[in-house]
Amino acid sequence: MLKVDALYKNFSDKKVLRGINFTVPSGQIAGLVGKNGAGKTTIFHSILNFVGFEGEITFDGKKLTEKHYSQIGYLPEERSLMPKLTVFEQVRFLANLKGVSTKEVQKRLGEWLERLQVKGKPEDKIKSLSKGNQQKIQLICTLLHNPKLIILDEPFSGLDPINTDLLKQVILDEKKRGATIIFSDHDMTNVEEVCDDLIMISNGKVVLNGDIQAVRNSFGLTRIFVRSDWTKEQLAGLPHVRRVSQTKSGSYRLELDDEKYGTELFETITKGEYVQTFDQQPPTLNEIFKIKAGENK
Repeated sequence: MLKVDALYKNFSDKKVLRGINFTVPSGQIAGLVGKNGAGKTTIFHSILNFVGFEGEITFDGKKLTEKHYSQIGYLPEERSLMPKLTVFEQVRFLANLKGVSTKEVQKRLGEWLERLQVKGKPEDKIKSLSKGNQQKIQLICTLLHNPKLIILDEPFSGLDPINTDLLKQVILDEKKRGATIIFSDHDMTNVEEVCDDLIMISNGKVVLNGDIQAVRNSFGLTRIFVRSDWTKEQLAGLPHVRRVSQTKSGSYRLELDDEKYGTELFETITKGEYVQTFDQQPPTLNEIFKIKAGENK
């Protein structure tokens, strides 16, 4: 389990982190989200002891030190491969630093290249690979040593939808293995699909923390999706409906001032008869992100 307690960090007179607290249990995935400059990368660098900080960070009950580096897999936001090396040389170099023998690298590398569907061979130069395949090689460097703690800074950046889905499955497989995983992303869809918990940072503080569905539900079931013979104008005229918009699928999306009026609207719209869709939902993570990020502009 990763535990961050009362984490503070200043750069000169700029307060970047102001009392960050959260935990990520083993075998769980947490999504760390926030606007640019919110402090996400600084949190990662604090966990990794790349920067000094005030507070306490522990993993499995012990203070994180350099001795733990062989148990950590870190994918930085800024990719940093050596273009003149071959794929094998690059992976071997970093794996050896993590205590993995060259013989073991030879065994595992082929499995990972196949698993991530890398279009490249171990003897190919890094610079000969596409950016997407270079990113996969960096991910292999991050995971080949079977780390207990995995930190991924914007792992889906630049990947197409097919490779994004491939990476999501790899992350979920690492969760099944029992790893503790935390990653940052600006796409709330990725966070919602992969993560167990959400940690939202704003202005150097944690503003939301908890199970993703519980976080969504805490904002109320104030969105109703309707597909019926009612027009947009008729729906907008109903009591307690603040706004109506049409989705790309053709249904209407109603925003309520209070979730408790959902039953009343259901009875009004359906009139006891069949309608294709009537679905009451909480706001999406993307909406919640905009709401909370907007509180501290």
